Amino acid sequence: MSDANDVLKIIKDQDAAHARGDARAIVAPISEDVVLFDLPPPLQIVGTADDGIAGLEEWFDTWENGVSVELQNPTVIVEGDLAVVFGLSQMKGVKKGEGPVDAWNRRTVVLSRRDGQWKIIHEHSSYPMAMDGSGRAMTELRPG
Repeated sequence: MSDANDVLKIIKDQDAAHARGDARAIVAPISEDVVLFDLPPPLQIVGTADDGIAGLEEWFDTWENGVSVELQNPTVIVEGDLAVVFGLSQMKGVKKGEGPVDAWNRRTVVLSRRDGQWKIIHEHSSYPMAMDGSGRAMTELRPG
């Protein structure tokens, strides 16, 4: 298997873990010194993967019958022991008490090969922002 395939498998395994609601599997490939720029606050999360398990489990509980998060048509770049994966990610499900969600965001994942194993060292997910002064995240945008 090529390095690009190995890296892409990690991302696809995380996507499958989202669909199962498996917080531990989502954080398994995350490095001990990860820096996350995630969709929910705060602006930056620095810490260990285990720090996010409780938050993920609480988030899963806000969905009816689970939620899918899938990085569509990702671009994978591998240079030595550093890999970058980026693309548009789709989140779909039904929020309890709110209704259906079908939102696209931008997602970039940076991995480093350490002791022969790929680990996620940084992830950045974001929505475009309305530039009308409202500060509103534009979650209704679609690719294409």
